This record gives sequence, structure tokens and C-alpha cells, in this order.
Amino acid sequence: MKMAKIDCAIFYEWEYDDDFVSLVSNKLSSKNIPNRIFHAADFPGLLEEVREGEIAFKVVIDRASDVDENCETITGILMKRGAYIVNDPVNIRHASDKASMHLEFITAGIFVPYTIIISPYSAVREVKLSIGELANLGRPFIIKPANTTGGGIGVVTGAEGLQEVIDTRQHNKDDKYLLQSRIEPVYLDGKRAWFRPFYVFGRVLICWWDDQTHLYLEATEDEIRSYKLDEIEKIVRKIHLVCKLDFFSTEIALTVDRKFVVIDYVNEMCDMRIKSKHYDGVPDSVVDAVGEQIASGVLGLLGQAR
Repeated sequence: MKMAKIDCAIFYEWEYDDDFVSLVSNKLSSKNIPNRIFHAADFPGLLEEVREGEIAFKVVIDRASDVDENCETITGILMKRGAYIVNDPVNIRHASDKASMHLEFITAGIFVPYTIIISPYSAVREVKLSIGELANLGRPFIIKPANTTGGGIGVVTGAEGLQEVIDTRQHNKDDKYLLQSRIEPVYLDGKRAWFRPFYVFGRVLICWWDDQTHLYLEATEDEIRSYKLDEIEKIVRKIHLVCKLDFFSTEIALTVDRKFVVIDYVNEMCDMRIKSKHYDGVPDSVVDAVGEQIASGVLGLLGQAR
């Protein structure tokens, strides 16, 4: 049987990804890039085809292998056969460890909240914190697991003392925990100066993102210029050098002393629900720009492969 070779595949499993995946597929098609979409239901059959060498892809946009074992196996085989995976699973594992990112960000000169990293409960049962360390955290402070915080899972945002640290770290006994001071942003014309920028194949798109309401607004060129938000782009590019992902988002707040601080280090699997269908979705214009940039990035990768 002759192998089917396709330029690009999109893997996904989340039902709310339908719109974004269709958008990216259409953007790829508009650039004459043959592509196919595979949902989680397709992975068992696709795994057999890949194993038997019946199908191959040059580029894979992977939005499923972090939660689907079949997809993870598929991308692993394809990588060994020379496919380019967006995002590389090795880089995703690296970027998803908030404890590692915290230390690497500091080394890279990126401002982050005051943080204490706690060993996993399975490795060290007792928590030893000095009065000075607790004082530096302030009250309330934040407790978050280093590797299991997708969608805010396991995060305590209003911790008041040591007992909450002791109790919380037992929920994920094999994970490190971060204790972080809360960051209060300055207000700019009535809006909390909290931002979620997206990095997409070399382009940075900046959105306001209210950490209390979780609502997005696209940052305008006038706002970027007036509030000197171009500094956000510089920070995001530094983050890219650390995490090496093709597509990610982060959270950055501007403090009252006019310092940009990175809050949620790397979101390696971006929620791209569109605002026209979801009140807390990403502005449609930003989603469209992300899709266009991904298609351009894939076109560049295919050019290199040829």
C-alpha cells in the first residue's frame, strides 16, 4: 500500500476547539497547504495507520497529546520520522513546570512575583517556613502546584497561613508547590492593567485580560503606544527564548510602581474560544490573527522541509 503524505495535520480533543481548528484549517487551505483534521475519536485508527506506515505528515498542530495517550503516541512516532510538531512535546513538558520556569525567568531577567518553591509532599513531609518568608509573601498569598494547574486546577488564591500550605500540598503529593505573593495591578483609564499576550510563530498579540472577570479586550495600537505596552512584547520574546514554544500565552501585570511582572508563566495549550460565542472568549480578531500566523508559520516550515 502506498503511503499517504499530507503536508499538515491538526490534532484536537476539546469540543470547544471546533471553531479554532476549523479556522486554522481554512487558513492553511487558503495558502494551498493540504491539511486534515483529526479528533480524539479518530486517534485509535490513526495510530494504527501511522504505525503501519500508511500515512505521514510533515507538520502537526498538536492540541491533544497533553491529555490523550493515543495522540501522545502518534506524535512521538511522527517526531521520530521527522515531522515537525507544534508545539514540541518535549518543550511543552519543560514549559509546564512552573517551578523550573520561575527559576529560568529570573535568570533571563524577567520579573516574577516573590515566590517560595516547596518540595513535593512525597519527598519531604514537613514544611519549614520562617516568619520572615511568610511575611515576605504577605496576606493573602497564592498556593499553586508546579505542574497541575490547567484551568486554575489546584490553585488557592486567598491563602492566609502555613496550615493551608500543609493541607494543599497533599492534594498533589508528587508535585512541587509554589507560594507566591499576590500582585495588584495599577488601573489605566479604569481598566486593571493585567494582560494576556499571545506568542505565535514570532508575532506577539496583546490583549487586556481582567484576572477577576476573565474578560478579554484587544489592546489597540493607541493603547500600546500611550501606555508603553511595547515592553510586554519584549518580555514575551524573552519568554519564548526560555520555553521555545511556537505558540503560547502568558499573563503579565503592570504594578503601581510601573513594573511589568509575569504572573502565569507559560500557558502552553491556549484556550482559543471566540468571544462572539463565549462571553469570556478571545476577541474574534485576535483568534483570526492567531490562525493566520499559524498558517504562515506552517508555510515557512514546509518551505524549509522542501
